[in-house]
Amino acid sequence: MIALGCDHGGFVLKEEIKKYLDSKSIPYEDFGSLDGASCDYPDMAVAPCEAVVSGRCQLALLFCGTGIGISMAANKIKGIRAACCSDYFSAKYTRLHNDANVLCMGGRVVGPGLATEMVEVFLNTPFEGGRHARRVDKLMALENR
Repeated sequence: MIALGCDHGGFVLKEEIKKYLDSKSIPYEDFGSLDGASCDYPDMAVAPCEAVVSGRCQLALLFCGTGIGISMAANKIKGIRAACCSDYFSAKYTRLHNDANVLCMGGRVVGPGLATEMVEVFLNTPFEGGRHARRVDKLMALENR
């Protein structure tokens, strides 16, 4: 199960990604915004990220105008490794090397074609582990300082 969340700036892109997920029969839960009305990205990051941390959802896809604000909010939630990406390579390697569990994108930055490709690679790239596991462990230990 994939968790989805957005503010008004990411609403249109989130709706495009839902079409992609539907076409691939990938289950998701949409935590909103459900209508594109003005809302605050920190509020919209909480429920999808909590769903990931609890294990209810495997990964999350979050959207705001730039992807930056919602990624900053997501990374304040213990257990989240959110990456704001606007290119395919970063979306792939944030899973492969950083074991990111949240992909953030900007609805005013990334078009639907590229966003779909980034979601596909993010969802289908496993964490490589090995030397990267040590680094991710160190990253997560920073939360407990």
